[in-house]
Amino acid sequence: MSVAPLTRPARLRPGARVVVVAPSGPVPGERLQEGLAVLRDWGLDPVAGRHALDVHPEFGYLAGADEARARDLEEAWCDPSVDAVICARGGYGAQRMVDLVDWAAMRAAGPKVFVGYSDITALHEAFAVRLGLATLHGPMAAAVSFLTDARTQESLRATLFEPESVMTLTTRTARVLVPGRARGVTLGGCVSLLAAGLGAPHARAGARGGLLLVEDIGEEAYRLDRILTQLLRSGWLDGVAGVALGSWEDCGPYEQEVRTLLRDRLAPLGVPVVEELGFGHCAGALTVPLGVPGVLDTDARALTLDVPALR
Repeated sequence: MSVAPLTRPARLRPGARVVVVAPSGPVPGERLQEGLAVLRDWGLDPVAGRHALDVHPEFGYLAGADEARARDLEEAWCDPSVDAVICARGGYGAQRMVDLVDWAAMRAAGPKVFVGYSDITALHEAFAVRLGLATLHGPMAAAVSFLTDARTQESLRATLFEPESVMTLTTRTARVLVPGRARGVTLGGCVSLLAAGLGAPHARAGARGGLLLVEDIGEEAYRLDRILTQLLRSGWLDGVAGVALGSWEDCGPYEQEVRTLLRDRLAPLGVPVVEELGFGHCAGALTVPLGVPGVLDTDARALTLDVPALR
């Protein structure tokens, strides 16, 4: 079965209520307050989830207990006064709580905007498979990259309020790894999380017919090799229409090692591949919708959406 377009939630308007939750790693309180202030300056009405500042008593890399993190997401989503849920940060932990969420209740609550990236890839996949909902691979409210980078902020703000203004996604750094043109529906995120989800309950069957967007951070070349090889061997990449590559921060020398690896693993797929498209763990990161149809064109070095990310 090919990747199909997903339901797009409504764009945000001034005064929209936004809840910031922490599904993964612990969140510094001052950074959370700074993030809420940015959202407030945009005319939104942001609040933090009840457990957003929790820290797990035994595992300091988690923002509180798995059940509490799941309840924060669920309660925010099921509150009819809430228009959007934005993650505070990534790290690790989304996989531990994703199966504790009441997805039936979330489905009944209807579509809303959901934003995050990195470890939040596990939740993007759950929203796609379990709710049939398009989401935004974008910056998180308490992340340093969001708080200190005006271009990152503007890409998210424009996508939330004026999505028709950001339907062509490209950067000056974008380059062609494998030439061509492909049409499909966007999916993806942090490539290590996609590989880690193989075989999990409700996992996506594969990327057939899709435009795969992938990036990562802190994975040495041999680990990226293992991740991509796992996706290839499992058949998950069979029939993918095209691939857009984001940032590879702290993954080794890009030109001498990472780029060579990406070409080695992806070029045999025989589909267009654009690199350095400017999303992920990088300065000026673009907000990219997942679950939206579009065209990846290596002549233009761009991903052009057929419709705005939000209605």
